[in-house]
Amino acid sequence: MFKNSYAKQLKKERETQKMQLIRFILVFLLLCLATAPVKASPQNLNGTWHSVNAYVAKERFLVDPTAESNLQVVDDINRTGGHYLYKADFNISESASYVVDFKNTSTIAQFRHRIYNSKNQLIADVQGGIENKTLNPFFLRHGREIALDKGSYQLMTEIISSNFLAIPEPYIDIRANYQQSIKYGNTLTLLCLGIFFGLGIYYAVLATLRNRLAEGMYASFILGNFLFNSATLLVLNDIFAVHSLYWATMPILFSNVAYVIFVMALLEIKCETKSRLCQAGIAIVSVMCVFIGLGFVFPNWALELSRYGVGIFLCYGLVAAITKSIRHNPTAKRYLVAISMFFVLGLITISLSKIEDQYTFYIEHMGLVSVAIEVMLLALVLSFQFSQLVRDKESALSALELSVKTALSDALTGLPNRHALAKEIVNMPLFGNLTFIDLDGLKFYNDMYGHERGDDLLCNFGVCYQKTLGNDIKLYRLGGDEFAVLSFSDNLPRVEKALEDALHTMRLNGFEFAGASAGSVYGYEADNIASLLRMADERMYENKRLRKANKTQAELKSNQEASV
Repeated sequence: MFKNSYAKQLKKERETQKMQLIRFILVFLLLCLATAPVKASPQNLNGTWHSVNAYVAKERFLVDPTAESNLQVVDDINRTGGHYLYKADFNISESASYVVDFKNTSTIAQFRHRIYNSKNQLIADVQGGIENKTLNPFFLRHGREIALDKGSYQLMTEIISSNFLAIPEPYIDIRANYQQSIKYGNTLTLLCLGIFFGLGIYYAVLATLRNRLAEGMYASFILGNFLFNSATLLVLNDIFAVHSLYWATMPILFSNVAYVIFVMALLEIKCETKSRLCQAGIAIVSVMCVFIGLGFVFPNWALELSRYGVGIFLCYGLVAAITKSIRHNPTAKRYLVAISMFFVLGLITISLSKIEDQYTFYIEHMGLVSVAIEVMLLALVLSFQFSQLVRDKESALSALELSVKTALSDALTGLPNRHALAKEIVNMPLFGNLTFIDLDGLKFYNDMYGHERGDDLLCNFGVCYQKTLGNDIKLYRLGGDEFAVLSFSDNLPRVEKALEDALHTMRLNGFEFAGASAGSVYGYEADNIASLLRMADERMYENKRLRKANKTQAELKSNQEASV
């Protein structure tokens, strides 16, 4: 009963989990299709990047970038951070409210836009960034609104950051178009982070309850990506007023370590088997721990180290999945599907520095989507593994139940055996009764007709007697031609009457020499079980001696009458 209830509960939990994950995926895909962005119409700014020389303090902006001579033209910015100035000339064809923002990335510590008119007069000066406490007027965006009249202008944008995820290229768009275009990226951000949050909490609870490393590391991997993407996509900045670039770098380093340990736990990669995969996994975890230390010491290298770490764990996960799949590991085959998709999307994301003609989504969005897909697929893999564990547990419980049943059953008659009686008799009440029975005729049928007929005698007796006893009284076979009846009620006459009826039925069915001797005892007649068994056995044999004596006297009397 307990096993069936437990199995139903686990089955219900498994179905609920699968439906939840399927619902996540369907909602995610439908929203992606339904929110396919209308092409934005920003104005491209063809400008040049300038590196600010080292002697200029990188902690503050230039006083007057138009008068600075310590600038050096560069092709692109360095991803390991720096202080840069972007200059671009542009024309405005109609007077309106415009927004200046960056494409490619939102991971910028500090920025400052200054716009000059054709007379070199400063008409707009706005700033922001993750580490800047200026409030963002547009949710999850660095956009800054500026009113411009028709005419020619020059934009000078300074950026200061310890590292860059990609190249932040400034652009200008009409406010109405800008507000429409950013909705899609923001929706995608909140949707994916919601998936991270839900699955992260769910598997963190499972890891705590089940004490399983795979679920724990999976939850840690999700948490690291949740914090990283929340920081890079300005969720921590706008909602929680967290103005630190630390959260846009370090969590992903810890997440990389968690993923490698997760793969080892998921695919059961253990060093006890001297597995090269295990040795490689330990080496990779050690290297990534060094990356974490370097990230603290050299924060400008943290994002680059994270990028290398992602590439390493993607390769390790793919190799481990292929190796274990070849060895016919069912979990590995499913994990191979997840890591293959993640491998392609992940490599594309970490290799990009800019996205041409795309102003709605950042490279961070691409990474967010690739991780979200991986997270959902891995949840399905874990769900399968959990289902497999449940099936294995159910099989083990069934095998154990069968083993116990076999151990407590008589192989010939199917009745409970002596061990079953010993287990049940401890619960017998004072007014319950125990009856030992010695079946007559077994030797006769074995000698005259063979052991098969003797087995038929035993089986028929078991069937007939248990049927007449009913379901509330249990019959046991102790061995040979000995049986026992255990009753928890004061109904000894019923036990004796059932024995007579069973023997009568057997005689009608071809066992005319069938008979039995019985000895009964009540629970209150003995102080312990050993005494109870001994008393029932003695009374049975006493009954057997009386029956033999009566039979002998009957035979003598019959012979005397015949002789007369």
